[in-house]
Amino acid sequence: MLLPMSPADSLFLMVETREHPMHVGGLQLFVPPDGADANDVRQIFQQMIGVDDIRPLFRRRARRSVTSLGMWGWEEDADFDIEHHVRHTALPRPGRVLELLALCSRLHSNLLDRHRPLWEASLIEGLADGRFAMYLKMHHAVVDGVSALRLLQSGLSEDPDRRDMPPPWARLADGERPPRAARDQAQVLNDALHSAMNILGEAAGLPSVLVRTVNRGIHEQTAPLSFSAPRTMLNVPITGARRFAAQSWPMERIRRVGKAAEATVNDVVLAMCSGALRSYLLGLDALPESPLIAMVPVSLHVDDHHREGGNAIGVVMCNLGTHLADPAARLAAINASMTDGKEAMAGMSAVQIMAMSALGMSPLAIAPLLGVQNMLRPPFNLVISNVPGPRSPLYYNGARLDGLYPLSIPVDGQALNITCTSYSDELAFGLTGCRRSVPHLQRLLGHLDDELNALETAAGVA
Repeated sequence: MLLPMSPADSLFLMVETREHPMHVGGLQLFVPPDGADANDVRQIFQQMIGVDDIRPLFRRRARRSVTSLGMWGWEEDADFDIEHHVRHTALPRPGRVLELLALCSRLHSNLLDRHRPLWEASLIEGLADGRFAMYLKMHHAVVDGVSALRLLQSGLSEDPDRRDMPPPWARLADGERPPRAARDQAQVLNDALHSAMNILGEAAGLPSVLVRTVNRGIHEQTAPLSFSAPRTMLNVPITGARRFAAQSWPMERIRRVGKAAEATVNDVVLAMCSGALRSYLLGLDALPESPLIAMVPVSLHVDDHHREGGNAIGVVMCNLGTHLADPAARLAAINASMTDGKEAMAGMSAVQIMAMSALGMSPLAIAPLLGVQNMLRPPFNLVISNVPGPRSPLYYNGARLDGLYPLSIPVDGQALNITCTSYSDELAFGLTGCRRSVPHLQRLLGHLDDELNALETAAGVA
């Protein structure tokens, strides 16, 4: 039986090409328990592939047929092969984090096999410091970044002594709530009707909201729509090869800067990115005179009993202040831009915010279809998102989770994506870029560190 797929989910399959893989990923680093050796990692792998009861989410593959009128749907893979999806690999010597990131870059570049369920996991050993890692990628048609993070967490425990933790693809012992793609046709129709009624109820306000949003964009005020993003080396056609860089910083350092500057943690994160991008582009003689514009997802916290988890998302087009040399001035400009954007959204409903956000991102899809992407300003210069993660230390069968790093999706005209994830007392930055369009991506990590130091000095908390 072919189960219906939502239009939003099927869109990720429709736009995917070799140059634009549409999967998200996560890298987990683990410290083995005391006394563990290489045999223990092998046993972990055997336990991972020895799971008999797989979550339905991980058994379904995408398919379209005459019976579905050519529309994408989900069906259970009758020939499901766990050993295709879960692999065991080792790093070459000297087994540094550099080799681990290089491996993740290659793994993240490869398209998922559409004849099978759209996910893969790699258990990775060979790090010189004794740690091991797991890289998991899933197609965006299956999960978004927030849902992928929750799946990773579902295979972890706060108990360091627990030894019966199943991998994320194992069915939960107490059952699991069916994901959105697994709803039956009646539920899909019911939800569609409910959504349509909500939209009709708020449609009367959309024209005035559209006028205000366009007016704010024209006058370079913060809104879900921007007309001021400069053309940069990041806003070019991309290839399918990826480069990944990642590093963590103590959350307390970021909080201290925010408190001293009367800014939010997310403002400080954006300021770190702003300073790092300024230094990176200056080093390549490619910094534009106008400030870069970042598309920043914002959770709407919608109270809707029909939603099955996840968040309703709006976007703010944030002025990063990259034309300013002073780090304190950049942070102040970012704080003002984000505050202004949130105040602009305060007068809109969730549906209106999502409609305006979709309008702000639409040039990414429309311009390539019309063949004019090289003739227009980019709608924004890059995506910078901050996804809350687990607050307590977590373990996988006694192995302590030592790092959690997100890998995201660059798209045509947007060659760099920066996604952050908090974990325990750290904030991890995951930088995913087109290998050809974003040279020396790892240099951004050093620039991020320099910028946090500069922000601490400017705020008087160094």
